Amino acid sequence: MIDIEPIWGTDPALKALLDGAGLPTDDLEGVGRIFFIAAENGSVCGSGGFEPAGRDILLRSIAVAPGYQGRGIGKRIALDVLEQARRFGATQAYLLTTSAAPFFERLGFVQIDRADAPEAILRTRQAASICPSSAVLMVKDLGS
Repeated sequence: MIDIEPIWGTDPALKALLDGAGLPTDDLEGVGRIFFIAAENGSVCGSGGFEPAGRDILLRSIAVAPGYQGRGIGKRIALDVLEQARRFGATQAYLLTTSAAPFFERLGFVQIDRADAPEAILRTRQAASICPSSAVLMVKDLGS
């Protein structure tokens, strides 16, 4: 059984998981960022989070530990985080990825040009400076 619980961006378990997945960690502690950790029998197996940007969110840090990949945990985390964002009041979810576009397409995300993203998304540290310009920007409508 997988439990998904909120976690602080300062938690070493989150940083270790993201470091292991090659995902950025230098802005985890920023104000307003909301993260979750997934655990199975007390062992960390994945993470996810979001960063509010007006009525939109930037989906962040979807990662699954190597020993847990291929079991649908990433999908479960992503869908749970998107539902949390919807409850938070978000209407659109955006994300940047260099390697997982097919995974997110299966969850209903579509690729868009950066020029088509809201300014609040483009001003996030992820979009403005952390993710390379080659990262794909994707969006999903969170409406009911």
